[in-house]
Amino acid sequence: MNKQIIISISREYGSGGHEIGRKLAEKLDIEFFDRNLLEEIANIKNVDTNTLKKYDEAPKKMFFSRTVRGYSNSPELNIAEMQFTLLKHKAADEDSFVILGRCSDEIFTGISDVLKIFIRGDLDTKVKRVMEKRNMDAQTAVRTIERHDKKRRAYHDYFCQSKWGDASAYDLCIDSGKLGIDGTVDFIMDFVKSYLKKRDGE
Repeated sequence: MNKQIIISISREYGSGGHEIGRKLAEKLDIEFFDRNLLEEIANIKNVDTNTLKKYDEAPKKMFFSRTVRGYSNSPELNIAEMQFTLLKHKAADEDSFVILGRCSDEIFTGISDVLKIFIRGDLDTKVKRVMEKRNMDAQTAVRTIERHDKKRRAYHDYFCQSKWGDASAYDLCIDSGKLGIDGTVDFIMDFVKSYLKKRDGE
């Protein structure tokens, strides 16, 4: 791709957002970032990736955290800030990529070529997908969805001014259950292509 494009995907748990983002990146032939950002950070900081994963996309624990002279003892806060910094460097280098979560709908201030997408789904479809992916019963799947979405909302809303899932914060909101995973990927691809044609004056 000649000109930069960054596609930010926020998603409800069970909506298939990860798979959609990965397939979209493959079709566009650009990089896909999610938890693999932690591998880069681990290499830079010379720490174990699994240690970082425990605090990935997690809200800061207010009662156990404090900041002294600009330094925080919160691993959740520090890991989030390291990911934001790494992503901003990639954006400043004019890299094109699809990024899943990580407050990417808000951190690229001043960069115009960012498409912000929110992927949701109806509860029945999400429960079915989680049951199949995680090999769990429906009741456990519902609780899992609620727990993960609560965590994602708290993480996002701590770092961002916009509210997680608020349609006004995104360029496109789509229910993946209506078209299925591949149909949703194709729909977003058409949206991206139309945007690029308009942007490039074609």
